Amino acid sequence: MKAMIFAAGTGSRLKPYTDHIPKALIPIDGKPMLEHIILKLKAAGFTEIIINVHHLGEQIIEFLAGKDNFGITIHISDERDYLLDTGGGIKHAAQFLQGDEPFLVHNVDIISNVDLKALYQHHLDTNPLATLLVSKRDTSRYLLFNKENKLSGWRNKETGEVKSYYPDFDPSIHNEFAFNGIHVISPQIFEWMDEWTGKFSIINFYLAVCAKTPIQAFEQADLRILDIGKPDALELAQDFIKDIE
Repeated sequence: MKAMIFAAGTGSRLKPYTDHIPKALIPIDGKPMLEHIILKLKAAGFTEIIINVHHLGEQIIEFLAGKDNFGITIHISDERDYLLDTGGGIKHAAQFLQGDEPFLVHNVDIISNVDLKALYQHHLDTNPLATLLVSKRDTSRYLLFNKENKLSGWRNKETGEVKSYYPDFDPSIHNEFAFNGIHVISPQIFEWMDEWTGKFSIINFYLAVCAKTPIQAFEQADLRILDIGKPDALELAQDFIKDIE
C-alpha cells in the first residue's frame, strides 16, 4: 500500500522553531513529527511512502538516509524550487502514486488515534474518488456533506462565505464537518486533474469536482486528533502522543 506525507510546508506558524529546522523534524516526545507518522503508516501496513519537501528539504532527505528509510520504500517528491500546495503536491507526485490501488495522504503535523486500516478499508468498500477523515470539532471553516455523506460545499462561519458547485445550494440542510488532514484517494484522481496545473489546493479541487464524482466523509467515533502546526499545540503534543500510542 502507498501513502504520501505532506512535509513541504514552510512552518510559518511555528517560527522561530522552523527558522533552522523543517517543521517535519521538530521533535515530539523524542522523535521528529515525521518519524511518528512514518511509523504509524508502517504499522498499518503501508510499504511505500512518498514525502514531499520544500523548506530545508535537504535536512529531511538526510534524516531519512540516516534512518535507512525505516526499512521501507520511501520516495522524495522535490518541491524545493516551488511549493505547490496540497493539490499541486499530489499531482506533482503522480509518478509515484499512479497505479491500480488507492493511496493515503497524511499531513505531517497531524497526530491522532485514527485507525488507518479502517479508513483505507472503508474507501475500498465504498469506492469514491476520495474519502476524507472528518470530525465535529470546532473550526471556522467547514466542509458540508449531504445525507449520503457526500461532499457538497464549504462554509466559512466567520465570514459567511459559502462555496458550492451545486445549483440552488442550501448550506442549512447539510452536515458540517472539519477536515482533519488525512484522506484516501483513488488513482483516477489524476484524470480529473488533467486541467489543473501548478499550485492549487486539494480542498478547492474537491469542491470543484464533487458534484460530478463522489467525495466522501469518514468519521471515527472515538477519534482524538491534534494539529501540531501551532506553538500552543506543540506544547500539548508530548502528553497527547503518549496517551494515544
